[in-house]
Amino acid sequence: MNSTRSKNRIAAILKTGLIAGACDICCAMLHYVLRTGNNPLRILNYVASAVFGAEASEPGIAMPLLGLLFHFTIATIFAAFFFFIFPLLKFLSKNIIVSGIAYGLFVWLVMNLIVVPLSRIGRFPSNPLQAAISLIIIIVAIGLPITILTYRYYINNSQR
Repeated sequence: MNSTRSKNRIAAILKTGLIAGACDICCAMLHYVLRTGNNPLRILNYVASAVFGAEASEPGIAMPLLGLLFHFTIATIFAAFFFFIFPLLKFLSKNIIVSGIAYGLFVWLVMNLIVVPLSRIGRFPSNPLQAAISLIIIIVAIGLPITILTYRYYINNSQR
């Protein structure tokens, strides 16, 4: 029984990370194309540059694929973290929309104040408008889907 419950939770976390990651990368790519008119794969090269630096801008498919892998890994880690804290912090289930906005803000802060500065990218977004747009994208595409899917998982499985 516990093994089945653990497998269900892992599957739910992976599904949530996949959905949130897909929402986020689609929004980021759409925003990038509308803003610059450039190839949206550059977003994936940018993600890969966190590990590989300037080498990530070389032509080819390897860096965009690695960027996509890194992106979905990070989204899944944030999903797993929320799945872990959700049953521990009862206030998260009081208002899912507020929780999603707050979690999106948390994700944005962690990424921009910890992850990116420690990566080979190393800088906080300097353009306030672009920083605000990226915050909105993360709230809508990461924070809200993760909180909603986590809430549904716990409600449907009566584990709260």
